[in-house]
Amino acid sequence: MYTVILKKNEEKNILNGFPWVYANEVSKIEGKDKQGSVCKVLSFDGRFVALGFINHLSKILVRIATLKDEEIDENFFRSRIIAAVNYRKELGYDNNYRAIFSESDGLSGLIVDKYGDYLSVQFLSLAMDIRKDMIISILKDVFSPKGIYERSDVKIREKEGLKEFKGVIFGEFDPKVTIVENGLNITVDLENGQKTGYFLDQKENRDNIKHYVKDKTVLDCFCNVGGFSLCAKKYGAKEVTAVDISRTALDLVELNAKNNDLDIKTVEADVFELLREYKKDGKKFGVVILDPPAFSKTADTVKNALKGYKDINILGLKLVEKGGYLITCSCSQHVSAASFTDMVFESVKESKVKAKLVEMRYQSKDHAIKIGTDSALYLKVAILKIL
Repeated sequence: MYTVILKKNEEKNILNGFPWVYANEVSKIEGKDKQGSVCKVLSFDGRFVALGFINHLSKILVRIATLKDEEIDENFFRSRIIAAVNYRKELGYDNNYRAIFSESDGLSGLIVDKYGDYLSVQFLSLAMDIRKDMIISILKDVFSPKGIYERSDVKIREKEGLKEFKGVIFGEFDPKVTIVENGLNITVDLENGQKTGYFLDQKENRDNIKHYVKDKTVLDCFCNVGGFSLCAKKYGAKEVTAVDISRTALDLVELNAKNNDLDIKTVEADVFELLREYKKDGKKFGVVILDPPAFSKTADTVKNALKGYKDINILGLKLVEKGGYLITCSCSQHVSAASFTDMVFESVKESKVKAKLVEMRYQSKDHAIKIGTDSALYLKVAILKIL
């Protein structure tokens, strides 16, 4: 077993919940083992701090597993997975939800999402990847799924020394599966959809628009497969226009609208260009929803990301009729909640629109964050009323 000895006082963040150890926080490493194996983490003066998974190939040298000196075996993983699922069940989640959220559930680098009778999984760390067979076996026992799809087609795996992969790893099934969300039948694509197939983190925010859309015209920008659009129409919107640059996404919007007997107009376009065109034409909407992809993937791109968010929010604000609402989101983890709020306020000032902040919302409860892992608070949603 490797023993990782920290520099002086570097254990404080770990004991407060921070889940990683970086190489520059380490005084020395003793022992030898395989990469991805369990290692012991000690303070500078030799006190036990934690057990974790080591990987010299990654910038994250150790991913913390437990602050107890305990056996990390199949029973350890099984108990963590069952605890994670039970938490979601006690909150009422059933048909679709994030079952395991990496560090939040004490399984750094593992994502498991439930889509009806199917699971979609991501193995984002070496430690989880080399234990894949064991984890899949536990998931079969806990969920009895009809099939499991792996969506480990993300760049972060390269930083762990792993190749990207996606495909069916259990069962035989069409990766386009139908879930029930907010009382709507929604077909999602586990093979080609965003994240593990769909943005489950916005589920409660989508349902929340029932307070704002009745009898209004709604513009849903970056609509993906239409979650916001479908809820808007379900809750009495007079007219809904769903916009995305992806024809594939819009095909699913149209399918989902048909399957729920809802009338939604789709527009295939670059959202920035379309909003400028709408502004030029003097077009207005009762509700404008902005749910763009992450503009910032790394900490050094935050400044440009905030500029992009501000540009699109100014455009959006100018398209909302008086008395209407702007619902604006950011899923960039490197853009803090405070920076996002400041950007929204600056956008209001620069747009010369009068508005008030009605709500600030975040990711749904199945994506809860463990205190100490603040970057996991990635989804921010502001709702503004135009005066």
